Amino acid sequence: MQIKYFLQGFLFGLAYVAPIGLQNLYVINTAILKNKSAVFKTAIITIFFDISLALACFFGIGFILEKFQILRNIIMLLGSICVIYISISLIRTTPDKIGETKIDDESILKIILNCFVVTWLNPQAIIDGTLMLGGIRASLIKDFSNFFIIGTSLASFTWFSSISLIVSINKSRFNAKILKIINLVCGFVMLIYGFKLAYNLIVNII
Repeated sequence: MQIKYFLQGFLFGLAYVAPIGLQNLYVINTAILKNKSAVFKTAIITIFFDISLALACFFGIGFILEKFQILRNIIMLLGSICVIYISISLIRTTPDKIGETKIDDESILKIILNCFVVTWLNPQAIIDGTLMLGGIRASLIKDFSNFFIIGTSLASFTWFSSISLIVSINKSRFNAKILKIINLVCGFVMLIYGFKLAYNLIVNII
């Protein structure tokens, strides 16, 4: 019986995290354009924040954001600023310079901040996650709900570690032109998302 809920949680976790979003864009971009140390750190830290977000949604933190509008607005403001900053940095960076980056140049604090931004500074993702995970939790037998969220957490670890490894191994197949295009696409998609957050903030305030 436990394995049934574990597998359900694992499959749900894959379906939840697999669609291209800020996290995936950032992890893929890092795997292609950064050194192995940065790729490993980014994968592990992203997994940590993604699992922590899933746990928070599973236990209902979205309710807090819905109840306290000021807190939600603050998160949206910080999220829009940080995402716009990261996206502009991606757009302005050239593949040749990234390829020459030294391991020491990739600050662990910067990686932590970036992973936190693309995971946690998205109130809509928290609320949507709460509705899905919270709804599923309410439908599960209490004694087996933990097995479901463990499966979901393992799916996050499996997904981000796999795409980091696969993309990093095959990044030699990308030439400078392709790398620049990927950089621009990731940057502009994140930029649009950052402006969308800012727009939603303005709408909420008005």
